[in-house]
Amino acid sequence: MSSRVVLKMHTSLDGFVCTPTGDTEWLFQHMDEVVINWEVERLWRAGFHVMGRRLYEIMASYWPNSSEPPAAPMNEIPKVVFSNTLKHTAWGKTRISNADLSSEIGLLKQQTEKDILVHGGAAFAQSLARLNLVDEYRFLIHPITLGSGRSTFDSLVQLRLVSSHAFPSGVVALSYTKT
Repeated sequence: MSSRVVLKMHTSLDGFVCTPTGDTEWLFQHMDEVVINWEVERLWRAGFHVMGRRLYEIMASYWPNSSEPPAAPMNEIPKVVFSNTLKHTAWGKTRISNADLSSEIGLLKQQTEKDILVHGGAAFAQSLARLNLVDEYRFLIHPITLGSGRSTFDSLVQLRLVSSHAFPSGVVALSYTKT
């Protein structure tokens, strides 16, 4: 079995990953123990955590000092951050790639049979989708509308639902593959 690129995104009910100014504080009100445990189980399935620079900087300032359940897989599993501007990393087991996105994802797939878990960032997710690099889209839909903001997609992508799970907090996990 070869590895899959799994893009995981938290979104509002109306499809936005953040407000127009980049705020994501709204999603934490729905992250109860059940949702967090579900996420942690899936974090451990990753051979690599992949992200763009902006999200990396947010995560690198938080996870190394956290004792929350997701901290262990976030800190222990190797990370690859895609950036043309970042020069060094302080978050352990992280390397910077400024290589061609398609080529680098291909190399990562050769290095693990586990999932390559991509943590969004709208612009990074859009780049992956445009290059047809995502094997599974995993959305955690929160019971809130934002009215406007940044979206995971900036072009048409046809998807097929492969699984769904509703949580007591109102969050719904939906997993899709390309049709």
